[in-house]
Amino acid sequence: MSTKTVSNRNDPLIESRDQLIQPMAQGEKPKGRWRIGTEHEKFVYCIKDYHAPSYDEEGGIHDLLMALTEFGWEPIWENGKVIAMKGDDGTVSLEPAGQLELSGAPLENLHQTCAETGRHLEQVKKIGAITGKAFLGLGLWPDKNAATCPSCQRGAMPSC
Repeated sequence: MSTKTVSNRNDPLIESRDQLIQPMAQGEKPKGRWRIGTEHEKFVYCIKDYHAPSYDEEGGIHDLLMALTEFGWEPIWENGKVIAMKGDDGTVSLEPAGQLELSGAPLENLHQTCAETGRHLEQVKKIGAITGKAFLGLGLWPDKNAATCPSCQRGAMPSC
């Protein structure tokens, strides 16, 4: 995904369908360069009592991210905190609602994305077994909101 990072108040007002389509058409790649990028989100919870771990607690999100170094992942730092890990299989980060996310590398086919996701799940399950954590593949916490999720609370992560 690409995100515009600079706002230009002088951007023209969109008055036609062609103006709306133009930026996307300019970004088109030839079919031979098409790729698939996997996003795999999962919530982290403590097996012992099912709570969502905070960033700083023992065995929490910081420790889970840093444990990925065992598999060759390298930390990405922001304001003195690890916010993500980068590696050959893409990036692993903590999303604002507390999900641990694999943003996979650009790959050519579904077989490659399946293998990449399989490696990632094997790695986090191994780390989870050591730290007493498990992972839940849901789109939202069924019993949490921004005020009650430790990973979402203001200041828990620099990007939240």
